[in-house]
Amino acid sequence: MARRPIALVTAAVLFLEAPGIVAINAVMAGFLEAQSMSLAGMDPDAMVTGTWGLGIASGAALLLCGLVALVAGVRDRRPGRFGRALLIGCAIVHGVLGAVSVGLLGWPAFAFLVTVLGLVVLTLVAYGEERAKDVPEEVPAVG
Repeated sequence: MARRPIALVTAAVLFLEAPGIVAINAVMAGFLEAQSMSLAGMDPDAMVTGTWGLGIASGAALLLCGLVALVAGVRDRRPGRFGRALLIGCAIVHGVLGAVSVGLLGWPAFAFLVTVLGLVVLTLVAYGEERAKDVPEEVPAVG
């Protein structure tokens, strides 16, 4: 299996997605600031700050996940425990957002999110358990 290109494509997609997420949150923060409305008594400025914070944190998380995939692809070795946990979290978030996006944003957004989900999962599977090449697999005894 060609696992190196899979990891490199995953990294590129995550690197491209990161500024997009920050931009989407910037647009939402702009709308919140222009409306200057409170939600259940919350301060509008706090909502704007929270939206910016979420956008920057999400972008940073995507960059970090992209960096994990890039390092795995360049080294052609599976990520460490922390890197795998990051990629698993990234896959879960893309799956949940994909499910929610169908009703809110439509099928193109769903298709994008599920494609990224597939790339992240494929990277994780491609760099799964590494077996020793000289150790034969045990065959279960029948009987």
